[in-house]
Amino acid sequence: MSFLSSLTNCRGLEVLYFGDNPLISGKLPGSIGNLSSSLQKFYGPICNIRGSIPSGFGNLSRLISISLSHNKLTGMIPTTIGGLKELQKISLHYNKLDGPIPSDLCHLKKLAFLFLSSNKLSGPIPACLGGLISLRSLYLDSNMFSSTMPSTLTRISDLLILNLSSNSLSGPVPIDIGKWKVLTSMDLSNNQLSSDIPIGVADLQDMTYFSLSNNRIRGSIPESFGDLLSLEFLDLSRNNLSGQIPKSLEKLPYLKYFNVSFNRLQGEIPKGGSFGNYSFESFTGNEALCGAAQLHVPSCKTRPLRNSKVRTKLIIFVALPIASAISVVALIIIILRRRKRKDRSTAQEDLTPLGTWRRISYHELHQATNGFSDRRLLGNGSYGSVYQGTLLDGMEVAVKVFKLELEGAFKSFDVECEVLRNIRHRNLIKIISSCSNDLDFKALVLEFMPNGSLDKWLYFNNHFLDILQRLNIMIDVASALEYLHHGNATPVVHCDLKPSNVLLDEDMVAHLGDFGIAKLVCKEDSMIHTMTMATIGYIAPEYGIEGIVSTKGEQNLKIWVKESISSPLNQVVDTNLLCTIGSKRSAANNCALSILHVGLECSLELPNERPNMKEIVRKLNKIKVKFLEDIEGV
Repeated sequence: MSFLSSLTNCRGLEVLYFGDNPLISGKLPGSIGNLSSSLQKFYGPICNIRGSIPSGFGNLSRLISISLSHNKLTGMIPTTIGGLKELQKISLHYNKLDGPIPSDLCHLKKLAFLFLSSNKLSGPIPACLGGLISLRSLYLDSNMFSSTMPSTLTRISDLLILNLSSNSLSGPVPIDIGKWKVLTSMDLSNNQLSSDIPIGVADLQDMTYFSLSNNRIRGSIPESFGDLLSLEFLDLSRNNLSGQIPKSLEKLPYLKYFNVSFNRLQGEIPKGGSFGNYSFESFTGNEALCGAAQLHVPSCKTRPLRNSKVRTKLIIFVALPIASAISVVALIIIILRRRKRKDRSTAQEDLTPLGTWRRISYHELHQATNGFSDRRLLGNGSYGSVYQGTLLDGMEVAVKVFKLELEGAFKSFDVECEVLRNIRHRNLIKIISSCSNDLDFKALVLEFMPNGSLDKWLYFNNHFLDILQRLNIMIDVASALEYLHHGNATPVVHCDLKPSNVLLDEDMVAHLGDFGIAKLVCKEDSMIHTMTMATIGYIAPEYGIEGIVSTKGEQNLKIWVKESISSPLNQVVDTNLLCTIGSKRSAANNCALSILHVGLECSLELPNERPNMKEIVRKLNKIKVKFLEDIEGV
């Protein structure tokens, strides 16, 4: 590791990455503290590094990220790291670090990611970690932490992922876990926790993964689990749960894994929803469950009616009213559908049919992209790479392959599948198929856009868009957003609107894509809190300041336009757009000025003062009509 000492003279060094390098091994030198004061990122994972973490790290005052995971580091976490006020990420998982978590880490108010899994850390989990309100992911699993689970952790209201599994934690699960409004994953398995499941679990509406297996949890399974409609994984096995399995769980549409084995449950196993997909292993080891024979449990006993008169009365007083009610409801639905059919026909002009996804195997995708060759690479995104492919029937497609080793990639895949499955519009990218092989491979097959992304046309010298083409693209994108915000049963907020996510087909019609961090909003104009998302330069102010996502926040913020709009337009508009002569130049000037005014309206500080997408589409179409009239009148 002597090469690190030789870098102390590189005073402008900002990023140091030497990870996953078999040629590097040894101990970190104490001279690390003499590295550039400008250093922001220090990455050295998977390098067979031994010894302790030097206290000199505390001198690197601008450091925002430390990654030394998957090494052989020993000793304690140095307290000096607590002085790095800019630190946002600590990755020290899969080492041999011991001792307690130093309370000095509680001073890192900007810390968003803390990964300390799979070490030999011990003692109680510091209660002061609850003061790290910027924390998004907390991984303390597979250590030797004891004592109780700090209730102060529920103060981290924007926490997304919590993993405290495989420790020796005892006592209750915090009763106010419902404060984690945006939590998506919680793993408390393999501890000694002993309490009822808190009723606050009903407030975890974004939860997809929940595990309390192998603890001492008692009481019944809350009916409110049936309200967690995003839940995909639920493991309550090896506890002391009693009572029945709630039928409300049948309502969970995405529940792929369910396990309540080795408890003291009784009663009938639900039959509806996803329960037909679970094996007997999900229910084994309980006291008195009953249900289908394939679940290796006794059949449920039913009490026959004792005489035919009772049956007849039940038919008369129960079946007939139900049949009558169904008939009335059906008649009303038919009448309403006929009345609305004519109105719908116009609205459906911009919609593409849902259809069914094609079945495409990994082998076909591998062949279509020449083994995911770099020559077929179209671009890279936050969670994956996009390749051009040719299917067996000759169809050209874009294959988005997710990098599953990246944190958030699984969630991004699931979100994008969910959104694209339920939306259809001529200005939205069309999904052809998805390909998933459990935990090894996940990809989306999308329609191919031969003219690439909008950023290529905006920023590359060999491409040019005139003002009318740009206006058409604006209208296309605005129409897509109008549909997402107002034309869908559940409004969708894209959260990452930028030129690279706008794709152009052979006719230069724009299609909006990349829904990997999109959010579903319960009702129009409602707001939800989330971690800071989107791309710097293309982010609504409230996203970063308050963590609020709404359908008012999809627009770019260009404050400098407001300051310069009274100057000659060539100060804020590409001069190539205004190079026409005479009256045509005047028409182009007026068009550009009108567009800038719409942009300024979209950039107003208060979200409720900005126009919604219906108004924006109307304004842009009006600008286009006026521009064409001015051109034709010349």
